Amino acid sequence: MKDSIKINKIAIIGAGSMGGAIARGIVNAKYLDANQLTLSNRSHGKLEAFADLGFNVTTDNRSAVSDADVIMLAVKPYLIAKVADEIKDLLNPNQIIISVAALVSIAELEACLGADKKIFRVVPNTAISLQESLTCITINKNAEADCQTVEDLFAKLGEVEIIPESLIPAATAVASCGTAFAMRYLRAVMLGGIEMGLTASQARSMAAQTVKGAAELILKGDSNPETEIDNICTPGGITIKGLNELEHHGFSSAVIKSLLASFEVMK
Repeated sequence: MKDSIKINKIAIIGAGSMGGAIARGIVNAKYLDANQLTLSNRSHGKLEAFADLGFNVTTDNRSAVSDADVIMLAVKPYLIAKVADEIKDLLNPNQIIISVAALVSIAELEACLGADKKIFRVVPNTAISLQESLTCITINKNAEADCQTVEDLFAKLGEVEIIPESLIPAATAVASCGTAFAMRYLRAVMLGGIEMGLTASQARSMAAQTVKGAAELILKGDSNPETEIDNICTPGGITIKGLNELEHHGFSSAVIKSLLASFEVMK
């Protein structure tokens, strides 16, 4: 694997939730300045806020990619072929192509863009805007020499896992869809807190900090959930009563089934 090379210009096609989050994360991490990124989108509406922040913006995908070192495809999966047809005659083999379109395989990307292209299939989550994503990356054979460059980019935006493409569906369910599942848990805790008399603001901060602290026990303490649960629960105590009530209502089963439902869509 070669050393990382310097990226000077990035084009992001698609200024929706993920494309915008990546753009903000890159600038917030001070990896590049806003004027080194170009965001392209079909309509002007989503671009206005980015223009105000100093990003280059355009509705012309061809002009966006012409001199970019890295081209990120952050459009809906059904638009990948259309975007590829638009830009493929402008691409050169030195450009790095990064797709965050969840359902589009490397083989499909090669068919659309050309088998000679350096293609990365990447699964981030929206916490990338705060440099807190878990980003999973898989590559085609042409991209091996540039893997360190792309890994270093996303390492500025959170944690990175290089995985085989066969694990992308599982990684998407756990690390990307999982953000929404965690948010639904937080929402439920907030509603419960409000019902018990906390203000909405109090319930929000308590729930969010508690989940953050629980995650840090696992990540920084090199621990596992069952060990930490054992540390909290006392015989006949209040925590075990609540945990058992969760399981009586199928909490663990519901979480696993939700992950598997998302996984099945990806297979």
